[in-house]
Amino acid sequence: MSRTIDVPVDGMTCAACAARISRGLAKLDGVEEANVNFADHTAHLVVDPERVDLDEVAATIEKLGYGVACEIETLAGGDAPPVSDTLDEAAAAADRRVAEVFRRLVVAAVFAVPTVAISMVSALRFDGWEWVALVLSTPVVFYSGWEFHAAAARNLRHGTTTMDTLVSMGTLAAWTWSVVALTLVDGHVYFETAAAIVALILLGKWFEALATRRSGDAIRALAGLRARTARLVDGREVPVDELEVGDRFVVRPGEKIATDGVVVEGHSAVDTSMVTGEPVPVEVGPGDEVIGATINANGSLVVEATRVGADTTLAQIMKLVAEAQATTAPVQRLADRVAAVFVPAVLSIAAVTLVAWLATGHAADEAFTAAVAVLIIACPCALGLATPTAIMVGTGRGAQLGVIIKGGQVLEETRRIDVVVLDKTGTVTEGRMELVDTVVADGVDPATLARRAAAVEARSEHPIAAAVAAAVADPPPVTDFRNEPGRGVIGVVEGVEVRVGRRGLFDEVPAEVEQAASAAEEQGRTAVLAGWTVDGVARALGVLVVADRIKPTARQAVAALHDLGVRVVLLTGDNERTARAVGDAIGVDEVIAEVLPADKDAVVARLREQGHVVAMVGDGINDAPALARADLGIAVGTGTDVAMEASDLTIVSGDPLAVADAIALARRTLATIKGNLFWAFAYNTAAIPLAAAGLLDPMIAAAAMGFSSVFVVTNSLRLRRFAGYRPRSVSRGAAGRSPSPSPRPVRS
Repeated sequence: MSRTIDVPVDGMTCAACAARISRGLAKLDGVEEANVNFADHTAHLVVDPERVDLDEVAATIEKLGYGVACEIETLAGGDAPPVSDTLDEAAAAADRRVAEVFRRLVVAAVFAVPTVAISMVSALRFDGWEWVALVLSTPVVFYSGWEFHAAAARNLRHGTTTMDTLVSMGTLAAWTWSVVALTLVDGHVYFETAAAIVALILLGKWFEALATRRSGDAIRALAGLRARTARLVDGREVPVDELEVGDRFVVRPGEKIATDGVVVEGHSAVDTSMVTGEPVPVEVGPGDEVIGATINANGSLVVEATRVGADTTLAQIMKLVAEAQATTAPVQRLADRVAAVFVPAVLSIAAVTLVAWLATGHAADEAFTAAVAVLIIACPCALGLATPTAIMVGTGRGAQLGVIIKGGQVLEETRRIDVVVLDKTGTVTEGRMELVDTVVADGVDPATLARRAAAVEARSEHPIAAAVAAAVADPPPVTDFRNEPGRGVIGVVEGVEVRVGRRGLFDEVPAEVEQAASAAEEQGRTAVLAGWTVDGVARALGVLVVADRIKPTARQAVAALHDLGVRVVLLTGDNERTARAVGDAIGVDEVIAEVLPADKDAVVARLREQGHVVAMVGDGINDAPALARADLGIAVGTGTDVAMEASDLTIVSGDPLAVADAIALARRTLATIKGNLFWAFAYNTAAIPLAAAGLLDPMIAAAAMGFSSVFVVTNSLRLRRFAGYRPRSVSRGAAGRSPSPSPRPVRS
């Protein structure tokens, strides 16, 4: 069985580094897939544990000129480390990177500013200023710029080139030429150019490091939601990591629920917004499931742990998001191919530029300046950051909203979706029968009818009977209970013989009761007659209307999907009349009813054969084949693990409106990736000819190159403001930010 391992890599400075390590690792025996993410400095590997040699993995990374930022033996254990630990390590590494770049930047700024000032401002010059510029620029080039030179040397030993090669060659060429011009020939010096290039590129890298650090904040915030301790029912307080399945713990008002479990005592409202994105607290009582890290609002609860450690909902969300952030979108493949050949091409262009300027009679310093500008302007950092930063921010924002996107491939698929198939039960409806209405004959008290009917139905095991019984909190006692198979139930309540069931159970059914029952059935609901014996005649005195209640936001969800240009199909195994009633109520385009569970897959296959790109939304085990068959599978997280495993997107809450949020967010993320790639390509396409023509000073080129990377990362960070279609107090727990000022939908 394949296994995924993440190897932190030190020393990467550009997209070409990541691409080269990926190619090297992919050639190793036992490595089935290798994806090195420049944004999080991690090699994500899918390996065959029986064949892979992790020492060889580490040796390959080091042979390519990079380092492994952990003991490779720690990756050989059976289970992967907790996602939260990995996130902590990534955050620590990002902090170290920010500090290191800032330290070198400070040195560069202190020495580069006076170098540029005396070199560029005639009034500040004095006899021998060139020697002062040499002294000031040397620590900038060789200390602050050491990272570029060291990486370029490593790459040169292995016969490869990267962005560091361009920076190193450009700055060393400017500094060396200036030394030669100062000491051997009477020429123009470029000490200020070398110093300014290093300082400006480091400034861009510092902003880049800060922005990249922020891109992982959402998922790290999720990790920070975990409760640290749990108070057991015997009064002991233990670390959450020591909880076991079956342990019972107390949750007081205002406390976080320690782990996933089932309420065994107490009633309360639970704020689940940090996990599901839903702002409205959920009422819970004995028998209800609760999610770890959510907040108990106002009542004391006793909870029995059902999932602990890596099995909890929060841990699974973090794992899915971490895996998604490690993937490569297909759109990135073009950038990877370009990055792999880009640097050699730029070196060739710089050489041609130098020769062409000299051949056309220009001075050597002019030719040299143009060639250096080409080297500096062309650095492909922005290409390497375009996709991973957008995926990291987009999937992190999705996690805050209760939408789990499994990877880059999903982002591409959502762009083409034109049909969404909604499973009815559990997706559009609540998935459980409820008493939704009580209609009584003239002179009958509705409360009395409901109370007596609930008392009798409480003795039955039928699901419809359970719905009626659940509607009354404390029904009176029943005697002489008996079940009439196929007809209903009878019992004595409050001294009266009460009957609940079909029409055949009664001697008389008044016209008004018959009419109410028929009206309910026309709406696709179940009509249960209830009454009691009066003067020896069993009369139906009212109708209990039972239905699987449509979720409050289902109609809004369909409207939002229409707004996204998607056709909506309702798919259900229910009868045609019930399905049609639900479909009409929520406004779908088509209803496909009376479909056996095994045939849902066939319906999706048929839609695809007709040329549609299909998204399937479901929550049950019987939905799993259809979810896997669809171009995009969306699982409602309140459903089964099997459905979520088969899906591409997971909605943690049961709100169907989140389906529109998921599609809109995925489309927005893909659009951001494409925008990033466009500007990265356009920048280099436009800038290299300008540099070769001598229209860009190397210092300006260095500033533009650095800030192109900052632009790409900043553009990706705009995804943090995605609000979606659901009116909400957005992610209060996850993000710690103020509520969104407007529920107006944000679309791709």
